[in-house]
Amino acid sequence: MFDYVRNNTRLMGILLALLIVPAFVLVGVDGYRRFDGQGETVATVGGKDIKKDEWDAAHRREVDNIRSRQPNVDMKMLDSDDARFASLERLVRERVLLIAAQKMNLTTSNQKLAADLQKNEVIASLRKPDGSLDMDRYRQLLAAQGMSPEMFEAQMRQDLSMRQVTQAVTSSSLVTAAVARPSLQAFFERREVQWARFETNAYKGKVQVTDEDVSAYYNAHPAQFQAAEKADIEYVVLDLASVTDNIVISDADVKSYFDQNLARYSTKEERRASHILINAAASAPATERDAAKAKATELLVQLKSAPAKFAELAKKHSQDPGSAPSGGDLSFFQKGAMVKPFEDAAFALKKGEVSEVVESEFGYHIILLTDVRPAVVRPFDKVKTKIVAELKKSQAQREFADKADVFGNLVYEQADSFAPVTERLKLKVQFAKDVARQPGPGTPPVLANAKLLDAVFAADSVDKKRNTAAVEVGANQLVAARVIEYRPAHTLPLGEVKVKVKEQLVSEKAQAMAKAEGEKSLAAWKAGAEGKLSAPADIARDKPTTLLQQEIMAAMRTDTAALPAWVGVDLGGQGYSVVKVNKVQPRVEPATDMAAQELRQYDQWWSSAEGLAYYEALKGRLKAEIKVAKPAVKTGLDAKS
Repeated sequence: MFDYVRNNTRLMGILLALLIVPAFVLVGVDGYRRFDGQGETVATVGGKDIKKDEWDAAHRREVDNIRSRQPNVDMKMLDSDDARFASLERLVRERVLLIAAQKMNLTTSNQKLAADLQKNEVIASLRKPDGSLDMDRYRQLLAAQGMSPEMFEAQMRQDLSMRQVTQAVTSSSLVTAAVARPSLQAFFERREVQWARFETNAYKGKVQVTDEDVSAYYNAHPAQFQAAEKADIEYVVLDLASVTDNIVISDADVKSYFDQNLARYSTKEERRASHILINAAASAPATERDAAKAKATELLVQLKSAPAKFAELAKKHSQDPGSAPSGGDLSFFQKGAMVKPFEDAAFALKKGEVSEVVESEFGYHIILLTDVRPAVVRPFDKVKTKIVAELKKSQAQREFADKADVFGNLVYEQADSFAPVTERLKLKVQFAKDVARQPGPGTPPVLANAKLLDAVFAADSVDKKRNTAAVEVGANQLVAARVIEYRPAHTLPLGEVKVKVKEQLVSEKAQAMAKAEGEKSLAAWKAGAEGKLSAPADIARDKPTTLLQQEIMAAMRTDTAALPAWVGVDLGGQGYSVVKVNKVQPRVEPATDMAAQELRQYDQWWSSAEGLAYYEALKGRLKAEIKVAKPAVKTGLDAKS
């Protein structure tokens, strides 16, 4: 487990992004209830089939959500066989936990649901200043995900019930230092090693290939030398920006909006005051409060005869530790920032005036008003541009749905041209050359959308050169495309790729030679022959070194019951390595705080392992089975081809 996470950081990042997506953007509640998808069966859980279309839909939702959060993510990773299989595994897990929750009668109360919704960061962002939920924005957000509030809340209730299935196991995990120590010691132990590398590049000069060899290799591996299918396309985009560009806001409307929303473009009056506070809590005995009031009254008498001594008296007598050192200064504040009795008194004073004794829940105050900043309305000319932008955006959001319907209908009903839709909605036609089914680096996000590319390379688009249907490629963003010229995938002529074929053949043969030489040397050195190895070096999983990760992992996994221990490491396209383990040394004991952190981390790993074991047991009970073969792990040259 430690090694997998360390060696697959990038993949784990993508998988974690998929796993932590909030429930309401993954699958609607109906998605859990419908076990009657179409297509071939790709998995079964509890006697119910999961069909290919359910799998495809779940994967598309995950990809779309990640694209919306990370527009520059590498689409090749998200659309890879590994990523698709991971989507299926998650779909099976959700189905297993749902059925288990139903069988165990695990439900979520209204109180628990309400408490969880209170913690939801997305919902928290929709709250108004008074704390109430902005229901219009709430419904809009859910509608963008194809859900109603009732569907979302049912989904949340269902998710909470599913969490209960494994929560009892994972939350009860308790690992002591005595249990964790042997594993941590083994994981972080140090080993003294030497090594020898047989690098592929060192053997390339020894490889001899003929033209016949190159031709034979080319004929045996045609898939490696193919030009991908490509198309030159034209396309139109309807998004909020294009709708906004066509909206005209009159000066009268802008001025009217300004007049109706003056508070938005005004700064509130601010006052600066100093105070002397004599503490007396509201719950204090009457004698104590009377004594505090008497002291404040005495100070007020002194101030009336010598107002200039306010700061001096505040430093000496005020019991407010925050302001006393600065002569009682509270800086500027607006209405609503202070307790009401204090605020009422401060806003009733004129600059330079001292209040009478003011009673509050904190005690007794004497207030000096030192400055006033009057409310100021920003000039209309200064905010006009901003108001126009706001009004355009607001109107565009209202108009987008109607224009989206028009867009979808026109590109479908008049599928031989984009002229009708561009004239009606004032859009422009854009062009792109050499569009591929698998987008490369730097492809604009619009043209990297898997659903759009599937539509572009569909038979109807390629053969009949008809417009694709409108495809939603992002929030409030629709695209339709039309193929102008199509070039099918084909094997490139040997003359065009001969250099590449030869390089690949030479590299493959050199790799085989390096591995053979490495294995031969390993056998000889094990038998006692002298070998030319590197100088001894200490290695550990958490220690930087010049060794490759594969070499470190092989050395740390090698059985050291008899030393020295030898291990051969296949480095794939890089060649082969022989590692000799001379000594095993205990780890350097960590500092106390680091040891405590390691114990917490180990406890989390243990908890996750127990949860996974329990989930595997549930899969067995429910006869959960994935009927699709897991993608093979690619290494060496295969990973590059």
